[in-house]
Amino acid sequence: HEAGLQRELQLEKGLLKGFKRDPSDFEWSFWTEWAKKSLLWTLIGHGVISRLTSIFYPKFRVLALTIYGLLAASGVLGIKGVSVLVVHLGLSFSVAQLRKPVLSWTCNLLLLSTLHIQPLQEIQRGWYKTEEEYYLLLFSVAVCGLRFISFSLEHCWCPLDRGGVLQLCWLLSYTFYHPFFYNGPIITYKDYIEQMRRPTEEGEREESAFSYLVLTSGRIILWWCVAEYMIHVMYMHSIQSNETYLEILPPWALGGLALALVQFFYVKYLVLFGLPSMLATLDKLDPPTLPRCVSIMYSFTGMWRHFDKGLYRWLIRYIYVPLGGSQHGHLYKMLSTGLAFGFVCLWHGGHDYLQYWALMNWVGVLVENGLKSLFASSFIHSIVEQNFSAAMERRCIALLSAFSTAMLILSNLVFLGGIHVGRIFWKRVFIQG
Repeated sequence: HEAGLQRELQLEKGLLKGFKRDPSDFEWSFWTEWAKKSLLWTLIGHGVISRLTSIFYPKFRVLALTIYGLLAASGVLGIKGVSVLVVHLGLSFSVAQLRKPVLSWTCNLLLLSTLHIQPLQEIQRGWYKTEEEYYLLLFSVAVCGLRFISFSLEHCWCPLDRGGVLQLCWLLSYTFYHPFFYNGPIITYKDYIEQMRRPTEEGEREESAFSYLVLTSGRIILWWCVAEYMIHVMYMHSIQSNETYLEILPPWALGGLALALVQFFYVKYLVLFGLPSMLATLDKLDPPTLPRCVSIMYSFTGMWRHFDKGLYRWLIRYIYVPLGGSQHGHLYKMLSTGLAFGFVCLWHGGHDYLQYWALMNWVGVLVENGLKSLFASSFIHSIVEQNFSAAMERRCIALLSAFSTAMLILSNLVFLGGIHVGRIFWKRVFIQG
């Protein structure tokens, strides 16, 4: 039975004796392997370079980190891979000098669309020996694309520096800042240069920095251990890819599988964002707060605000607010929200399951905001005040939140497992009961 299960679920030898490991979560396996190969060591190198320059040559810290980031990226992506990013950077920078947001958006969207051009994909694949190296280039281009848009729009709205050479140097520093280079988290160009320009305080508290390093490193190691433990004993990613198992699982086991999937996603990003954020904090930057636990999320709005806060702020600043947001009526609010989710879908790859996921999130946010506006109106508020006690009002809010939470879980399952997982959960939980 165990041998058959291993073949069926494609398990591999575990880190602990007697345990098998589920390698089916591509993102976790991908970044874990790259961390062991080089990324963990280059991140440590970044921390060492940053600390030494801060102590001995604080005026050259930004320059040293920029050069180090370029060299580290070249060592992993190769000269050709970094050349792609430099070409994108140069084109985005050149168009931004025209100070036309529409042109900058057009340029950067075209640059991002090159990720989906088949002949170009084949050429870039030929540069590398493995698919993993090519995928790392794709991730780098996608994340750097957000940085190019951030720089372009900030320059269009309010040019921060008059000298073009100085702007280009800051853009290079922002793009190749090593802790955030491959996978984020995302901070805006404006925040990056403001925080990097802050003067280093005299007599920095070395003891507090060391305590923060030890404590945060311990927490990241603990999160990594929890993630590895989950894929050594639960096998939830292999199970979700097998429709037969999903159809025959008892209801309680199916609910447990859904909980395990979303909890692993949360713990995974505590690790993936935790280490870069720790290094950025030691560099005196203010990275976005780490994801909030998904078990206490009960609304689409809360999920977007508190899971990937860097991406949320980016979307608000560069898409939602410029398109009108909530300041120009409900129609503009719907349009702004829809285009923000459309961009997220496109940026993640635009696959069919991502389209369903983005649509579900858009509808969920609109319904939540609509109900919030409805109950905030004086007419409805007076009816509730006259006919419902405070306890009954809380029960009604809890009932509405339960529906929102159920749809939020379903949308997350579509994102994590694809349409087939969402369809089976919809049938088993919401139709059959």
